Amino acid sequence: MVSDGQVVVKFGNILAKHCLDQRCATELLRAAEHTQSISSQLSIVARVKAVTGESKASSELLLSNVQNLIQAVQHVLRAAEAACVKGLGQPSTDPEEEQVAAFCQQWKKNLTQHRAKEALNSDRDELGLRKTRGAKAEPTLMSLVQEQPPQSRNIPKHPSPRKGYTVMDRHL
Repeated sequence: MVSDGQVVVKFGNILAKHCLDQRCATELLRAAEHTQSISSQLSIVARVKAVTGESKASSELLLSNVQNLIQAVQHVLRAAEAACVKGLGQPSTDPEEEQVAAFCQQWKKNLTQHRAKEALNSDRDELGLRKTRGAKAEPTLMSLVQEQPPQSRNIPKHPSPRKGYTVMDRHL
């Protein structure tokens, strides 16, 4: 979980670097920094728990940190969605940045298609407001991440930084 948290932090930092809207970039950086802190805390708690063994208090602390990390990752993904909608500048020739940009473009394409389909099959009330009953939810970055096949089988549990390792090589 800690290493996956680090992947999301790197993802958020790359997007913030290319975000055209300064407010979105700032929010994305803040969310990524918060996720970094929680990921580091989780790493420390997990190491302490490994040394001290089973105790109810350490298990509860570990679970609490895992839940906090999940919430922080969700915050990064929501901020990333806002950044993608506002617009991203051209990525550099760095393969990792290109991969992040392609991932975001795929999500934005899915969102655009969903919105176009909803506009064609408009289910609105007399005030022009969209009816919620029967409406399909818009695609999110989280749903796109969950659709990706797990790639962790070919990646070591604790990957060491090496040339060619990219942020999207890990299943989020």
